[in-house]
Amino acid sequence: MQNPINIWVLIRKAVWKWQRILILLLLFITVFAQILVFPKNITTFTSLRAHKEFLEDISSFKHTGDGLKLNAIHQELGEGLKEPTRIVYKDENYTTVVRGNSSGDNFITKDAGKTEEGDSLLEGNGSGIDNASGRKSQPKTELVPFGRKGQPKQLSEGGEPNRRTLSRSVTDEKVRQMKDQLIMAKAYLNFALENRNSHLVRDLKQRIKEVERAVGAATKDSDLSRRALQRMRSMEVTLSKASRVYPDCFAMAIKLRAMTHNAEEQVRAQKNQASHLVQLAARTFPKGLHCLSMRLTADYYSLQPVEREFPNRQNLQQPDLYHYAVFSDNVLACAVVINSTVSTSAEPEKIVFHVVTDALNLPAMSMWFLANSPGQATIQVVSMDNFKWLPSSYNSMFTQPNSLDPRYTSKLNHLRFYLPDVFPTLKKVVLLDHDVVVQKDLKGFWSADLKGKVNGAVETCGENESFHRMDMFINFSDASVAKRFDAKACTWAFGMNVFDLREWRRRDLTAKYHRWLQLGKRKQLWKAGSLPLGLLTFYNHTVALDRRWHVLGLGYESGVGRGEIERAAVIHYNGNMKPWLEIGMGKYRSYWSKFLNYDHPYLQQCNIHE
Repeated sequence: MQNPINIWVLIRKAVWKWQRILILLLLFITVFAQILVFPKNITTFTSLRAHKEFLEDISSFKHTGDGLKLNAIHQELGEGLKEPTRIVYKDENYTTVVRGNSSGDNFITKDAGKTEEGDSLLEGNGSGIDNASGRKSQPKTELVPFGRKGQPKQLSEGGEPNRRTLSRSVTDEKVRQMKDQLIMAKAYLNFALENRNSHLVRDLKQRIKEVERAVGAATKDSDLSRRALQRMRSMEVTLSKASRVYPDCFAMAIKLRAMTHNAEEQVRAQKNQASHLVQLAARTFPKGLHCLSMRLTADYYSLQPVEREFPNRQNLQQPDLYHYAVFSDNVLACAVVINSTVSTSAEPEKIVFHVVTDALNLPAMSMWFLANSPGQATIQVVSMDNFKWLPSSYNSMFTQPNSLDPRYTSKLNHLRFYLPDVFPTLKKVVLLDHDVVVQKDLKGFWSADLKGKVNGAVETCGENESFHRMDMFINFSDASVAKRFDAKACTWAFGMNVFDLREWRRRDLTAKYHRWLQLGKRKQLWKAGSLPLGLLTFYNHTVALDRRWHVLGLGYESGVGRGEIERAAVIHYNGNMKPWLEIGMGKYRSYWSKFLNYDHPYLQQCNIHE
């Protein structure tokens, strides 16, 4: 007979053995029953995992559309990008709108009728994430109640509404919605292509094509047609279908919006920087021109006093000749104006040029025309510092704080308002800016009938330039301006003008100029520059001349055609892109450079070339 203790040990071992067998059996049933009973869960798990891998490798998207160019963005993985802050506005019906702003700034600004660049509107998706289903929850959403008049009240961090109610009129909301729809549709399309969902792919491609055509180059809602809004609603339906097939695409859309906003911020910064550099280049005196001035100045002072005199001085005061005035400190620019005028004239011996410069540039300007005589024409070079009749405060009259632009502070530029004093014995004079080129004989312009007016000029508010009205330059909110001038009156161009100096003196327009100049110092009445003052001074004293006399716009991207240029008597490089600067437009430079001899020793020594 066995020992009871040994029997008890055997029983315990048998129990432990069956317990282990039972535990292993239960584990086997738990694991493999899921595979046998719920096979679709495995497919869903695989699909979700593939979607997450897709989101992590967002840079693999490649699409040729204009709306989504991920290959141009360096932050493909979204590292360092700020999550868009969603702000939900609600009205009495508690309708919510999700808005993305990766910069964290408020979307509502004081500027009515304008929208912040880069903001976007994502509608129809709500939060896009269901916490109950185990997905990642979205960041906290602020609820901003609308006031009685429908104006949003912004909540502060403590939940208190901002006392200052800000309103704005969103004029491009639909356009931005449609662009956001394009981004999301293209993202869904990439998902659909991977999963070979042919019906959805066909639907998405069709909607993308329709919306792209509907949006076109529209920048505000008023540019959209009714069909465009129908296309937008059709796209909403298609996106709703896609969101049900691919529920995790909302997270990807948020990431794409953040990346797109970041790219737009970079583009805007680049544009601002480019604009600043263009302004800086326009104010910079080129090295070659500085070298030219220095060499000419040195050679001028090596001349004897007798050698510094210009010939034909007896023609300077003869009123029957064609007198032209140029106010400039740029030697090459003046050379082109005079060369082009003389070479296109049928009677060059009757031309008298009066070049007015400052004391610093007088030696260089004089030396150039002493060494390069303008043929049979008469020339005079004088310094404005010799005009003792100028007001004692003239040198400080045009100084503006924080302004280095010579167009606004140049004393030579404002000297045009003293023409009767500069030429006291003349009856008529033609004023030419130093950035013009004369292409035809100006005898007809000189003899134009001014009909008793003082100023003859070409108007700048033709069929394609209807925005050039006085209210674009003058502040008509001031009562003293509004009661004297017509806000919709057409503007005209400075740069090629014929002035009747006798009528000018009789009407005492220089005194009128002084009154407006002093009034403008006390309050802001116009934009900077001499043109607004000219519009006020010569209001009702200007006669419009044929537009073919004077074509403007060659100093900026104005789209002036070749035919229009060649028909013009004078072409004007108004703007920052002057032809003597490196930033000058090449397609227009040849009209200017053909009146310079780049083989001249002075230009060769200073490395000035075409």
